[in-house]
Amino acid sequence: MKSDPKILVSNGYDRMAETYLARFGRSIVRDRWLAALAALLPPAGGARVLDLGCGAGLPVAKELTALGHRILGIDGSKRQVALARHNVPAGDFLHGDMTTTELPETSFDAVSAFYSITHVPRSEHGDLLKRIAGWLKPGGVFVGSLGATASSDWQGEWMGTEMYFSHYGSDRNISLVQEAGLTIEHAEEQLQDDEDHRFLWIIARKPISVEPGCSLDGHGALERRSGNPGGRHR
Repeated sequence: MKSDPKILVSNGYDRMAETYLARFGRSIVRDRWLAALAALLPPAGGARVLDLGCGAGLPVAKELTALGHRILGIDGSKRQVALARHNVPAGDFLHGDMTTTELPETSFDAVSAFYSITHVPRSEHGDLLKRIAGWLKPGGVFVGSLGATASSDWQGEWMGTEMYFSHYGSDRNISLVQEAGLTIEHAEEQLQDDEDHRFLWIIARKPISVEPGCSLDGHGALERRSGNPGGRHR
């Protein structure tokens, strides 16, 4: 019988937090999308950013905080949250489940989710994306990684511990983002530079206003890129 995937993921990261950071703490891909997110925020700082699956706070929370933005990170691993609080004392970090944590509506200028949503059962991705859309202020931006190929509820050994991954392919994920009410500004598949794995990266925005009778139909042409730079787990 398989374990509860969320408990399995949180326990796994509790056991390997430092090992994971040493192995995957930096990558050309992560840096590229972090730079893209930073470029979408006010250059003077002051944006409120929600980082889902914040890990140890490196590099996303640390770099955005250094730019003057206010960061709230959420992670299911107690050890990861403890590391984030140590590494980024200026940030705020919560131990919790991103699919159930209650946060005020329209309270964030941006939401990031780098390599984290693919640890959530894919049957919950649509509702999670709707929660993200609800947390964003009008005009707010979502930058995150989703699955590029379909994989239903994979559980097994990864990085020396039991782990869980679950995701749809790119076409379905693009539809889910649109159905959540976000307008896609860029969608791109990218191969990781630090492992042989491909992710779909999304930049999407919450519309400022919608005229009566109009649907929130975001359109993003999917780009596929191979080789360096690439994308990765969590």
